[in-house]
Amino acid sequence: MRSAVVVFPGSNCDMDLVHAIEDVLGEEVHPVWHHESDLSSYDAIFLPGGFSYGDYLRCGSLATFSPVMEAVKKEAETGKLIVGICNGFQILTEAGLLPGALMRNDHLQFRCELEPITVERADSAFTRHYEQGETVQIPIAHAEGNYFCDEDTLQKLEENGQILFRYADQNPNGSLANIAGITNEKGNVLGMMPHPERAIVDWMGSPDGARLFTSMLAYWKENQQ
Repeated sequence: MRSAVVVFPGSNCDMDLVHAIEDVLGEEVHPVWHHESDLSSYDAIFLPGGFSYGDYLRCGSLATFSPVMEAVKKEAETGKLIVGICNGFQILTEAGLLPGALMRNDHLQFRCELEPITVERADSAFTRHYEQGETVQIPIAHAEGNYFCDEDTLQKLEENGQILFRYADQNPNGSLANIAGITNEKGNVLGMMPHPERAIVDWMGSPDGARLFTSMLAYWKENQQ
């Protein structure tokens, strides 16, 4: 599985993702500058955390105008796996690849801590190596992780099984329905606020994030043409 990690001006988790994919999967991965307009040679695409364009206007809003986002949309339509983590999640909502929006945390504080996360579904491309209902430990680091959508959208997310992760013990940001991660209807685009790339070995505090990457590799191996 050949992966791309898109780098925007202000990204600061890009190399964390590159090293996590290399260390966990031993697969080919490349940082890709946001001016790139063709991602067709990649099997999976990651949008990392950080502060793209300094988080001016709304978090992730300026990144949607980068040339690479048209390529991301094109590959998403073909069914390739797309993952947006933290700021990457914000970019995916701003670009219309995922519904809803990420707002300021309800307490107006930046939160950086290891957070218990419940796996709502274990049959997706991103969670097949987890157990349904399992609580895993994955860190968060954000000031704008408060997920919001209207009632109709929330109902669709629930009915379609698009909510993959929820905050377990407490809601660290006021997110609607404790949502920590969702997919599109097709199930190939994931946005999540927790950072799985920061939880791949024990010394990080938890190895639980590694299984997201191994789940993706297993799915790709089963479905590659």
